[in-house]
Amino acid sequence: MRTPWRSWTGFRSVLARDIEQFLAHKRALGRRFKTEEQELRAFDRFLVNRKVRRIGEIRPTMVEAFLGSISRRTAKSWNCILSSLSRLFRWMVAQQRMDESPLRAAPRRIGDSRPPRLIQKRDVARILEAARRLPDSPGVVLYGETYSTIYAILYALGMRVGEASSLQIKDLDLERRLLVVRNTKFGKTRLVPFGPRAEQRLRNYLDARTRSGAHLVPDAPVFSIRGTHPVDPDRVSTVFRRLVMRMGLGGSDARTRPRLHDLRHSFAISTLLRWYRTCQDIGPWLFRLSTFMGHSSISSTATYLTITGELLAEASRRFTRFASPGSLPEALS
Repeated sequence: MRTPWRSWTGFRSVLARDIEQFLAHKRALGRRFKTEEQELRAFDRFLVNRKVRRIGEIRPTMVEAFLGSISRRTAKSWNCILSSLSRLFRWMVAQQRMDESPLRAAPRRIGDSRPPRLIQKRDVARILEAARRLPDSPGVVLYGETYSTIYAILYALGMRVGEASSLQIKDLDLERRLLVVRNTKFGKTRLVPFGPRAEQRLRNYLDARTRSGAHLVPDAPVFSIRGTHPVDPDRVSTVFRRLVMRMGLGGSDARTRPRLHDLRHSFAISTLLRWYRTCQDIGPWLFRLSTFMGHSSISSTATYLTITGELLAEASRRFTRFASPGSLPEALS
């Protein structure tokens, strides 16, 4: 009899010890690997249901049967599970637990993936105002103020929605204008400073929560519409999508509409544009921006240099000034 998915915890297959050690290895390097753990648990369950008792039985046909048993509607989700299996098998080969990886399936091509986009400042202001006007409902307080404030913080500080939604009162230092972002995407903690406008917005929101009867103890969430429960990141994204559709931003095509994560992208792009226009040397500052945003590598931040026409235009103007005859060294002119 198959074990129901929701009651499946831990690992029970012939690979149980290997999977647990693999995950422990990755987490010791600072990776969270939550999604990867879920993917590997599905494979673990498959092996148990197939009564696989020896590692040698895990052949390419077995892995293909597993891949054929799962429902993956998008190329991205398919590639995600391939990546999880590939990493596990490569690690097992390195540990001499396998002679070679049994994974033969190829990743699927992700077509027409939309690049990050810059949301203009005037459109951000419209989104914040539309969010602020959202009405409360029974059991829900400060609905509009909560979403308006969290969108403002995502845009002003370039945070991920999961980071903002998990903030607690103890993570917020209004006197020093500092946020402590804990257990981020890559398992690290970082400090995020902010300016006086963000400080005032946060103070106004917390004052409103206090007036509504909320007890802002250290472990209480900063952003909440139900008292003791933090806002759900998926709900934050859903509300943003509905607001954008209602306002008609980006037209009728979903691929051209702003997404919630574009608030983070807009922070990065606007910062880079500002540095270009003030003639900053972008190279050293990219490392600072990468640290501020919690990127795992400088390459993630450097991606923003090539994704908008405005940035490309600024880079072109800077190169033109550099390459003009009057600015070239004598040996090169």
